[in-house]
Amino acid sequence: MSFVFAPAAPVAVPIAGSQDAFPVRRVYCVGRNYAAHAREMGFDPDREPPFFFCKPADAVVPVADGQTLDLPYPPETANLHYEIELVAAIGKGGDHIAVDDALAHVWGYAVGLDMTRRDLQMKMREAGRPWELGKAFDHSAPIGPLHPAGSVNGIGQAAIWLQVNGADKQRSDIGKLIWSIAETISYLSRYFRLEAGDLIYTGTPEGVGPVVRGDTMVGGVDGLGTLSVRMV
Repeated sequence: MSFVFAPAAPVAVPIAGSQDAFPVRRVYCVGRNYAAHAREMGFDPDREPPFFFCKPADAVVPVADGQTLDLPYPPETANLHYEIELVAAIGKGGDHIAVDDALAHVWGYAVGLDMTRRDLQMKMREAGRPWELGKAFDHSAPIGPLHPAGSVNGIGQAAIWLQVNGADKQRSDIGKLIWSIAETISYLSRYFRLEAGDLIYTGTPEGVGPVVRGDTMVGGVDGLGTLSVRMV
């Protein structure tokens, strides 16, 4: 068999301190997984079952440690928002994964941004339509280097934060997730068989807001370094 055109190379996330890279299979994102963020978006943060949306694998933009990504401002929006997130990378597949076993399926963790065309997302939400136009666009998922899970301590309580042009915008900790990392993996695996290469963006804390061309975002999760992105 031959292809009618050369298939694209897989998107790969760099591994901190290594020449190796992590090939991306799928990208799952958890919506409204911090209570304060749910409130700022106009929702009651009761602990209802989590919900998910997806981004295409090629929306992922790897950013090497110490570098600043120049991110093009996307088309058809006048209200582009940042959302800083902890990303869990799956290294071992499975379905109907028990909560107690879920973290054994995590290969590593990274800092990620779920960039959102908020005006388009709100328009789709109000019309009862899917969110792809607001969430799944090109270059919408910048991510820093992956850190192997065994090298990361205390991730379940780590601080998470984001600044824009040096000013604090988001600051919380992973312990405030409505659904923990393990619970999120377990629940998601009931509906999709997870496989090595899957990335799970676990949700963003309160403080989301717009950026424009020329703004620089720097965010981090304790133990995972920082992610720097400049809008161009």
